[in-house]
Amino acid sequence: MSEHAPAAPSYYRPIAAPDGADPGYEYFVPTAATVSVWSSDIQHGGPPAGLMMRALIRAAGDDGKAFTRVTTEILGAMGLGVNRVRASVVRPGKRISQVAADLEVQAPSGEFRVVARTVAWRIMTGDSSPVEHSPVPPLPAGPDELPQIVGFPDDGEMAVPWGKIGFIGTTVIARQAGRNGQTPAVWIRPAIGLIEDEEMSPLESMFTVLDVANGVGTQLDPTQWSWMNMDTTVHLVAQPTSPWLGLDADLAIGAAGYGASFADLYDVSGFIGRSAQTDMIAPAG
Repeated sequence: MSEHAPAAPSYYRPIAAPDGADPGYEYFVPTAATVSVWSSDIQHGGPPAGLMMRALIRAAGDDGKAFTRVTTEILGAMGLGVNRVRASVVRPGKRISQVAADLEVQAPSGEFRVVARTVAWRIMTGDSSPVEHSPVPPLPAGPDELPQIVGFPDDGEMAVPWGKIGFIGTTVIARQAGRNGQTPAVWIRPAIGLIEDEEMSPLESMFTVLDVANGVGTQLDPTQWSWMNMDTTVHLVAQPTSPWLGLDADLAIGAAGYGASFADLYDVSGFIGRSAQTDMIAPAG
């Protein structure tokens, strides 16, 4: 594991800009809590997405708009060296605006390269309650009504033996029967903070764990197949109000080496949106 991955009171530890580095970014060191289930040398997709959402929230400010569509593109291996992030409003507007954030990782040469990007549309809020509609009812049980465990056990109920290593071992989950596919619906939240000594917002919490939809919605055997995603797009109809995210996911697989994970998303108050992830389907090894 990288020498830049310390023990984990949080997913990231803030640091000062290295000598000669651009001070216009925020700089962080990923902890061991960010480590991926696919490789011990890279981060899971969740914490970087949470880090970029944090940057987007700060860049957008409190302007009365809500996040309505968020797309994260994974452009390269999200390594465990020094990470830096910067966000900006790329399309300002009174009713509609767009914000974007780049995540860069420092290479052994000292140079930084872009490894992920998040782009989000924001819309001015108003009263549409007279025509409010949800395509599905809330999940039958909330997280506090179900047994909660840390990590994903290999007990036959989940399709994938995720275990408790790295990022997966820092999540709290609660399961119930799903409506999509053949796998359980999962309530999930981070068990630790995003940034050391900083409280996580509901949006930051949601996007830190959302990437897990790609794993909980499949019945593939990870010893036989890999299905790494390279993006996540979320359409929201409401903002999360708690750290808990409900995921009811399914992986659709085509015959030509690619597929897509689709998930209904829930807050403790009910349905809040849907996500989609593009997957490269390939034999393991």
